[in-house]
Amino acid sequence: MDLNLNLNLNVNGRPERFAAQPNELLVERLRDGLGLTGTKVGCDTGQCGTCVVRLDGRSVKSCLVLTASAAGSEVTTIEGVAERGGELTGLQEALRQEHGTQCGFCTPGMVMALGELVENTAGGGAPTEPEIREWLTGNLCRCTGYHSVVRGVQRACAPAVEAGAAGREG
Repeated sequence: MDLNLNLNLNVNGRPERFAAQPNELLVERLRDGLGLTGTKVGCDTGQCGTCVVRLDGRSVKSCLVLTASAAGSEVTTIEGVAERGGELTGLQEALRQEHGTQCGFCTPGMVMALGELVENTAGGGAPTEPEIREWLTGNLCRCTGYHSVVRGVQRACAPAVEAGAAGREG
């Protein structure tokens, strides 16, 4: 008996059609089915955050999402973020400047999760250090100690805060 489901996703702006088992995880489809290996598999339990992708604009742990439940959705992986003509996003550049990455294994998941935080606060003031640290609770890193990551998020949000202040003054 064939239990495959015929599904479609829009991944990094491209339509994808495929057959999947009902128990297939989104991280498996992305890595094994579509070759998008920037999304990492760390713990397989949703604890580490290395598998974070954006699903319809919200960061989710793809090791906890069934591919079938994501059918018809827009999925953005770190590869989709990177497809900006080789330019780093403001968050990626800020993390680079603040040395917010080291070995890089957790970096894609952090960029995907923290990118949502940066976007949600754009123009509305920078998140506080406790807010950034709270947002980071779903991402584990053995290398950075998080201080440089927090500084990177603060740096990424600084231009938006400055632009908002300039707009209110003018």
